[in-house]
Parts: sequence; C-alpha cells; structure tokens
Amino acid sequence: MKKILLACSAGMSTSLLVTKMEEHAKTIGVEAKIWAVGQDKAKQDMAEADVVLIGPQMSFLKGELQKAADQYGIKVDVIDMMAYGLADGQKAYEQAVALMGDK
Repeated sequence: MKKILLACSAGMSTSLLVTKMEEHAKTIGVEAKIWAVGQDKAKQDMAEADVVLIGPQMSFLKGELQKAADQYGIKVDVIDMMAYGLADGQKAYEQAVALMGDK
C-alpha cells in the first residue's frame, strides 16, 4: 500500500486533491492511503508516510520538512502548481509515486 501525505497551511485546500488522487489510484487498481494535514501536523504524520507532498504556499518550508523526513528515509516535494490549482489527482499521484521510487 502506498502512503501519501499531503500538507498545506490548514489541511483544507488539499482535501479535494486527496479525493481526486484516491479516485485515480482506484482506477489503476492501486491500494493507497492518501491524507491531508495542516503544516503544524506534517512532521508528526510523516512517520506514517512513504512520501510527503506540500502545497505550493508552503514551498518555503520544504527544506525544514525534508530534514525531518530524512529520519524516515522519505522525500518531500512541492505539489506541482498546475496539478494543485486544477486538483489534478492523476498528476499529483504520479508525482508522489515518482518520488517514492520503488517503495
């Protein structure tokens, strides 16, 4: 099962994207746990994740979050701005999977 954590300022603007990503995972037959949290909970929840995607408005926190994620051996990246703006679940899902490598 792929575990993808999305983080944004309050955890709300990514909720639609989570739904779209889950729908895409189902259509390709992949079991995935995808959830969204606010930036204050991201470091805590990343222990459960295979990868962390953050909202574009949090791009300034990428380095700090990556340092925290290093202890779990996972990557952090900023959600592609077009995918984020259009709530393109397929593109965001594919970005997350690419970051995971072979996990």
